[in-house]
Amino acid sequence: MKNFITTIKNIYKIEELRRKIGNTLLFLLIYRFGSFIVLPGINPDALGELKQQTSEGILSLLNMFSGGAFSNASIFALGIMPYISASIVIQLLTIAVPYFQKLQKEGESGRKKMNQFTRFLTVAITAVQAPSYLANLNSQLGTNALDVTTGGFSWVFLSLILVSGTMFVMWLGERITDRGIGNGISMIIMVGIISGLPSAILSEFGSRVEQAGGGLVMFLLELVFLLFVVIFTILLVQGVRRIPVQVAKRIQGNQQVGGVRQYIPLRVNTAGVMPIIFAQAIMFIPITIVGIANIESMQGFMAAFANNTGFWYNFTFALLIIVFTYFYTAIAVNPRNMAEDMKRSGGFIPGIKTGQPTADYIDSIMSRITLPGAFFLALIAILPSIAMILGVTNKFAQFFGGTSLLILVGVILDTLQQIESHLLMRQYDGLMKSGRIKGRAQETMSMAG
Repeated sequence: MKNFITTIKNIYKIEELRRKIGNTLLFLLIYRFGSFIVLPGINPDALGELKQQTSEGILSLLNMFSGGAFSNASIFALGIMPYISASIVIQLLTIAVPYFQKLQKEGESGRKKMNQFTRFLTVAITAVQAPSYLANLNSQLGTNALDVTTGGFSWVFLSLILVSGTMFVMWLGERITDRGIGNGISMIIMVGIISGLPSAILSEFGSRVEQAGGGLVMFLLELVFLLFVVIFTILLVQGVRRIPVQVAKRIQGNQQVGGVRQYIPLRVNTAGVMPIIFAQAIMFIPITIVGIANIESMQGFMAAFANNTGFWYNFTFALLIIVFTYFYTAIAVNPRNMAEDMKRSGGFIPGIKTGQPTADYIDSIMSRITLPGAFFLALIAILPSIAMILGVTNKFAQFFGGTSLLILVGVILDTLQQIESHLLMRQYDGLMKSGRIKGRAQETMSMAG
């Protein structure tokens, strides 16, 4: 407890860190406040049917990502997912379209242009989803609760509000990234998810207490299993394979004189939570195509991919996670660049020739450690569906793995790592004296002595 208080005092002493944390909390508070501002023309007391609709199925996931704004008929109802979907499209275009490949190589100017394209595409996606969301409200609440049947102007007006709400949430995320702590978009999703945790625990506790014959024991067993999953997830996020590198201290002619042993840390899960976020965004495509209002009338192919406890939904979800894990690992880790940097610094991997053989060796190591990491990531992602099949309530099951748990663990570790970096940079003790916190950011070479 004493160390914790000392750490808090040290954080407060650093003006830049204090300002960043304050900005982050302020922006997140604005986001949570907006999640409860109901769209104009809607009676808040008549939202019972909408809350019931979003209590299960794929709409419950959409509601979780929006922090409950979806079921509140809020101005932020569509949340940040349209932006995530737009980011997926732009990332894929960097592979298939030469123009976007060129932008990616242009550095900061290219990144700004790609961000502009992402924003425009976000507006287009939200403009498609907004009328569908309003149609769903109209069918769920009826004309007594929703005054959008008086003409097309009302639909256009409310659609503009929903589009503006999503763009404002995107802007908040960018401000957190620029002026706060951590990745803003991930922080917004995390706060939305964690806001539903207390009610989920109370709901599960109530359902177990009402059962006769060991219901409370089952609840305690669920908490123990949840703790086990959390620990496993942390180990997955922090898992590292280290490649030894010998670096020359001094070169005389063609001979190495002396040397020092360093390590290249390669993460088991280099891509972090992004594969599961992007895969989840793609799984929302059926809703986007048929419209939220028509989700209950889905049949065949669409119905199979709208059932988040079904086989085909979870199989496709897991497959997408594996694919995106390799995709983001390939973006984050470039073996050729690593081999060239190593050669320029006079380093080499013992037993491996410098240049292309070193790049091939690093690539083979990354492929081997990424495969089990991707499979474990996919397993964690589908655990909530397994929990729901075994009788855990829908809300509480979402925290048994999946996007929610991975985002919570990944974002919290990243944020703590950034705070620790500020403390260590100013020669204060870190958050943990037993060792450095490992976030998802790529590490540099560490000295082994």
